[in-house]
Amino acid sequence: MNHPQKVFALVDCNSFYCSCERLFRPDLIGKPVGVLSNNDGCLVSCSKELKSLGVRVGEPYFKVKDICEFNKAAIFSANFALYTNISDRVMQTLAQFAPEMEIYSVDEAFLDLTGIPFSKLDELVRSIKHIVEKHTGIPVSIGIAPTKTLAKLANIIAKKNEVHGGILSLFNKEDIFLDKVKVEDIWGVGRQKSLGMRSLNIKTARDLRDYKNDALIQKLFSKVTRMTQDELRGIPCLELNTIVTKKQEIISSRSFGSPVFDLKSLRESVASYASNASETLRRQDSVCASVEVYIRTSPHTEEIHYSAADSSSFPSQTSDTRKIIKYAWEVLDKLYKEGFDYKKAQVRLSGIRDKNQVQLNLFEESDSLASDKLNAVIDKINAREGKHTIKSAACGVDNKSWKMRQSLKSPRYVTGFRQLPKV
Repeated sequence: MNHPQKVFALVDCNSFYCSCERLFRPDLIGKPVGVLSNNDGCLVSCSKELKSLGVRVGEPYFKVKDICEFNKAAIFSANFALYTNISDRVMQTLAQFAPEMEIYSVDEAFLDLTGIPFSKLDELVRSIKHIVEKHTGIPVSIGIAPTKTLAKLANIIAKKNEVHGGILSLFNKEDIFLDKVKVEDIWGVGRQKSLGMRSLNIKTARDLRDYKNDALIQKLFSKVTRMTQDELRGIPCLELNTIVTKKQEIISSRSFGSPVFDLKSLRESVASYASNASETLRRQDSVCASVEVYIRTSPHTEEIHYSAADSSSFPSQTSDTRKIIKYAWEVLDKLYKEGFDYKKAQVRLSGIRDKNQVQLNLFEESDSLASDKLNAVIDKINAREGKHTIKSAACGVDNKSWKMRQSLKSPRYVTGFRQLPKV
């Protein structure tokens, strides 16, 4: 019995963060737009108009600030609450089109369209693109192919060449397009592996696909690279990952907007990061066994550098923010040294397991039903009204010296009633 040929579609939002900002600023459509990383450091998203000016993702903003200002580019601080909300809407819209979907990232998803007659595939994909853009306002590109790797390449080509109208199928067309894709642009290859491949005269996706010595590819690189080679040949090796894997450790970390000198401010930052990590822990219905705190000064100054890390184990596993802050502070107090200007703090939760697998402790009660209910209510309000709407007093007041620089941040259009756009 012959199995139907696999059909994968990769749906990718175009310049996603920039598109989210344009949703509520239609005056920016067709104009250069960029979004900055934490502390307004580097560009993490650029519209095609900004890229046409020679500005690239990953560049430090101070290096391209003059270009942006001269060309009147709209530059925003990252507004992740907004982006996550819009991403959820995109994924909910996509879920109606396929029985199986893998959310690969905040702006990408693979759909399994196997079984759809080829005569109807083009109409379906165009309908997906139209409905996503109509329902969410986010433009998308779609690549269709018999493997996930080829679908990824098809998407890249569709996005870069407007002649395709944002949609490209690689079924029976691989030879036409694979010559145009550099080997370092192949999903899972990257720049480091491409250097070794170029020594074998493998410069394009087609070169890797047609390379005859499969055993050498696996020996020099990895089994995954060998699988990538088969994927380029149209042989599916990577299935959809539809099961969300729970995190085995959770890290909350930020570089400070301004140097921190005193223990009080460090305590506030650690409490805030512990709160973020605890919320993530509860979101996946888990508890943790220990907390680690790490602090450091800036490595880019001529001053004496200092960094230190230590951890503390809980008597019983917990997801209670108050307990986690308490033990994190005990660790911090041991690490702190006066006379240094601290630039970063980090909180890491480990020993994570499912909440229903908690081991009982004779000397300390596990999280009580009352604390679980309290944290659940706080999480629900913060999810609706914005992060840290309700928080522990240990996190301090709003005027924090350690707070990230986000001087260009847009309003919380969809997560705060007070910041709804006014018409």
